[in-house]
Amino acid sequence: MMIKKVFMAGLMTAALAGCAQTEGQQRATTGALVGGAGGALVGQAIGGNTKSTVIGAASGALLGAVVGSATTPQRRGEQLCRYQDRYGRIYTAPCDDRYYNGDY
Repeated sequence: MMIKKVFMAGLMTAALAGCAQTEGQQRATTGALVGGAGGALVGQAIGGNTKSTVIGAASGALLGAVVGSATTPQRRGEQLCRYQDRYGRIYTAPCDDRYYNGDY
């Protein structure tokens, strides 16, 4: 019965993984899936019972989600800067090379 619940939880997580919109969310979800599976295997190998398997899966999923979201690369186009035109209007746009070179 416990295997059925774990399988259904994994299936629901995998289904929701396709709904993630940003790359960071997708990497966090993938990390949680991989970490949860690895944690369950390690928990079963160390403890040999259901409790240790569940603890290992939860710990692995949490660690996998954190590592997945922390390792998401930042793209240059995602950073927005504030500019002011010659008429005094302020607008936001992707930062240009002066921002990345420190010449702003």
